[in-house]
Amino acid sequence: MASSRRLRALITNDDGIDSPGLWALAAVVRDAGLEVVVAAPHVDSSGVAASVLSVRDDGGVRVHPRTLPGLDDVTAHAVEGHPAYIVYAAGRGWLDPAPDVVVSGINLGANVGRAVLHSGTVGAALTASLQGWYGLAVSLDTGWVAPEAPHWEAATALVPEVLDLLLARDPGTVLSLNVPDVAPGSLRELREAELARFGNAQVVVEHREGDPHSMLLSSLRTVAEEPAADSDIALLAAGHPTLTELRTVTAVPGVLGVAASGRH
Repeated sequence: MASSRRLRALITNDDGIDSPGLWALAAVVRDAGLEVVVAAPHVDSSGVAASVLSVRDDGGVRVHPRTLPGLDDVTAHAVEGHPAYIVYAAGRGWLDPAPDVVVSGINLGANVGRAVLHSGTVGAALTASLQGWYGLAVSLDTGWVAPEAPHWEAATALVPEVLDLLLARDPGTVLSLNVPDVAPGSLRELREAELARFGNAQVVVEHREGDPHSMLLSSLRTVAEEPAADSDIALLAAGHPTLTELRTVTAVPGVLGVAASGRH
């Protein structure tokens, strides 16, 4: 950017302020030379997409100052709101100066396929784009059961390179980085990936009758169809970190013309 000041990065996530993945991400972005502020949900907010829901108390949203491990020099806040709300608030007067880039993660679990629509990690990055900022979502492919010691360092090893790629693009660009949960030395080369048709699993919802009320019970079912070879799911399974550019909501012109031509 045409400025002599340091770029400012807002670090957030959807796993909550107490996630070691958040702390690792903030540290690597700081060490890459950006000015860093951390603001993340006070509790786990996974799967909230770009929701701007927050906990209202006396007309406002509570913000709790925090000191994070290894980040004594970084201002950090636990916010009683979803990650996209945090990004939205940052651009509406809360943070001064406002950030230039939002880096979201490191998420426990991959964010792949078109199901990234539902990810709070990705939702924060896409909300950054709506503000005209850069957005980067970072996820670690840990599987459905989180391991005791995730390889956060596998993701952080790639963040400086990916930040360089991101900041060479136009403001408003959003990238999604997914990294296998392996030691950095075991990573294969970074690959650009298409989004798989959905995701690596689908939620199945059962309506179970009961007394005094019925319930909707959710479970995960592995997708049976084979993913395309150039998809994020297939490349991750082959040991490649993947990088995908995402676009936020946009209008597609010509709908009335298409409708009119269909009547002839």
